[in-house]
Amino acid sequence: MRPDTPAENVDHHAEAARLERTAGLYPEDAEHLLVQAAAHLELAGDRPAATALYDRLLSSSTSSLENPHLVRALKASNLWEYGHEAEARAIIDGVRTASPRDPAAWVIVAEALESHDELEAAQETFTQAAQLLLADVSEPPYATRPLLVGRHRVRRMLGAAHDDWDTLADTIHSSPISLDELHDPKRVWSLGSDNPAELQAEISRLQAELGAYREALSRPFPVAVLHWPSPELAELLTAYPTLASEYPSHEEHLATIEASLRELAASGTPNLGIVTGTVPSYEAFAASEASSPADPTLLPQYATTVAARGLAVAWPPQRGDVCWCGSGRGYGECHGATQA
Repeated sequence: MRPDTPAENVDHHAEAARLERTAGLYPEDAEHLLVQAAAHLELAGDRPAATALYDRLLSSSTSSLENPHLVRALKASNLWEYGHEAEARAIIDGVRTASPRDPAAWVIVAEALESHDELEAAQETFTQAAQLLLADVSEPPYATRPLLVGRHRVRRMLGAAHDDWDTLADTIHSSPISLDELHDPKRVWSLGSDNPAELQAEISRLQAELGAYREALSRPFPVAVLHWPSPELAELLTAYPTLASEYPSHEEHLATIEASLRELAASGTPNLGIVTGTVPSYEAFAASEASSPADPTLLPQYATTVAARGLAVAWPPQRGDVCWCGSGRGYGECHGATQA
C-alpha cells in the first residue's frame, strides 16, 4: 500500500525521513518501510531521492528482499517519470522476463507503460501476468484484481472486444458505475464539454473511481488483533508462563481471535486487521517500553505497534483466500466456515 495524499496536505519529506528512521529501528521491516518512504519522496517530487532509496534496497543481497521484483518495478516507474526512459524500459523487460508471482509488480510495470501511451505493450504485460497467475484459478485472489481491472481498462482504450477475463473483471467490480463506463475513452472528451450536466456526470464518475482506488490503496487498521502461530505461542508460554491465563490453548486463542473480530464487525468497527506476533519482536518491544514481556497489558500495545508498522492484514479474508490462521485451508472452510 502506498500513500496517495497530495503533497500540499502532508510534509512528504518529513514522513519519508520518519520512515527511514523507523527502518533503522526495525531492520526486519526495512523493505516495507523504505518502499513507503520512497513513495512519499515521489509524491514530494523528489524522484532522484526516491531512486536512491530503491537502489539502497536493491544493493543489498537480492535474497534478503521479500519482493525484489516489486522494488525494481517501482524504480522503473519512477525513473521513467523524470526522463530515464531507456533504463526504465530495460528494468521493465527484466521484470517481465523474470515472471514474478506477485501481481503488484506486474500492475506497476503495466501501468508505467500505459501512462506513457504504450497501450499495446501494457495490454501484453497485463495479459502475460493473467496467463501466469490466473490460468488455473477458479476465482481470482483479491491481490490479482487490479490486473484484471487494468487489463480491462487498457483493452477498452484500444477498442478491443470483451473476452473471458474482461467479463471476469466486470463480475468482480463492485462499484455502482460499470467498468465499461469508467473506462470509456469518450470520458476524456466530456472533460472539455461546455454542458454543466455532462461535467457533473463526469465528476461523479471520477469520484466513484477515486473512492474505490483509495480504498484499495489505503486501509488503516484502527483495531488489529494479535495472532500467535502455534510454535511462537508455545515459545512465549515457555518463557513467560504467567501469560497462560491469556492463552489457555492455541485452539482457543484462534477461536477467540475470530470471535472478537466478528463482534467488532457487528458493532460497526471498520477496517479490522490481524497482526502476527513473534517472540523476539515482542521481547524487543517490551524492552523499548521498559516493561516485562510477562505483563499481559503489553500485548494489545504490541499489536497496535506492529499494525502501525504496516504489518496488519485485513480481516476477513477475501472470498477464496486462505484463512488467516495459517492452516492453508480456505477461510470459508476454516475459521470463516460459520461466518454469517
